[in-house]
Amino acid sequence: MTARKESRWTLDAVPKRILIYILSGYVLLQFVWWAYMLVELNGEIYGLRLEMLTTSGIPAPEELILKGELDGRLSKRIWMVLGEGAVFMVILVLGFRAVQRSVVRELQLAAQQRNFLLSVTHELKSPLAAIRLQLQTLAGRELPEEKRQQIYSRALSDTDRLQGLVENLLLVNRVEAGRFPVHLEETDLSALVQQICESHFHSQMTQSVVRVSLMPDLMVRCDRSAMRSIVVNLVENALKYAVGSPVEVRLSWDGHGLVLTVADEGPGIPMAERERIFHRFFRLGNEDTRSTKGTGIGLYLVRQLVEMQGGAVTVTDNRPQGARFEVRIP
Repeated sequence: MTARKESRWTLDAVPKRILIYILSGYVLLQFVWWAYMLVELNGEIYGLRLEMLTTSGIPAPEELILKGELDGRLSKRIWMVLGEGAVFMVILVLGFRAVQRSVVRELQLAAQQRNFLLSVTHELKSPLAAIRLQLQTLAGRELPEEKRQQIYSRALSDTDRLQGLVENLLLVNRVEAGRFPVHLEETDLSALVQQICESHFHSQMTQSVVRVSLMPDLMVRCDRSAMRSIVVNLVENALKYAVGSPVEVRLSWDGHGLVLTVADEGPGIPMAERERIFHRFFRLGNEDTRSTKGTGIGLYLVRQLVEMQGGAVTVTDNRPQGARFEVRIP
């Protein structure tokens, strides 16, 4: 996050954190005070009983026995107060810690949702504005056929971008609602990945921006629709961050299962963020200054669809630079 975004988040978060710290400190201090008062009260009661015992005229042997009993009761009560107090304090500290973590998570989720709304607004507005401009150009001018075809092609590209965003949003909703049944069927994954890349990234393959290297005839039981979304989201994510660099798409067999690899030569992903990038709405940077497109649901959707098929997705460093995503299908 940039400094501007961090400062705004801090201003929102600090008062709530301070309130939690003040409340927890006050409760703990009050508890320590009352524990101290109980110990003092037991000491005063012990002193009064001891004074009554010494002035009662009881023979010395019996007085020693009764004094020992008083000492034992006082020691037992003090240890009881200290023992129960320690347990209560531990529970209290853990409770406040859980509340603090919950508040921090809610603040982070709220920030991510704000970013998501900003990014969705941008992602919807940009292609709509471009399509409107292209249609106005076609309607208002007499253009050569070649120029008209270029504008048609751009309009279709923007329409596809808009359709892809809507499909991802609908798919996330279906997955989270449990309304995306996985249909596993025997599939030639090599042919499927080749077909997906050619249909979605034909121009990038023609320019050698997307390079596909697949072992032939690799069969696996998978959901074809889910695999299509996985491949498209991974390659689009790599293209976003590896501007001007090639994206490698590989499919191989490692002796235990199929491995789909999408590697780029972009800036890479910091180690601390490699788990969070698969969280819903999470994106590197912030919406105010980010130049890359996206909504923060693509990689989240990839993990959900891979795990629904019994697989796993990981991210590691690429060489010489960039990120490498590996999807393992058993």
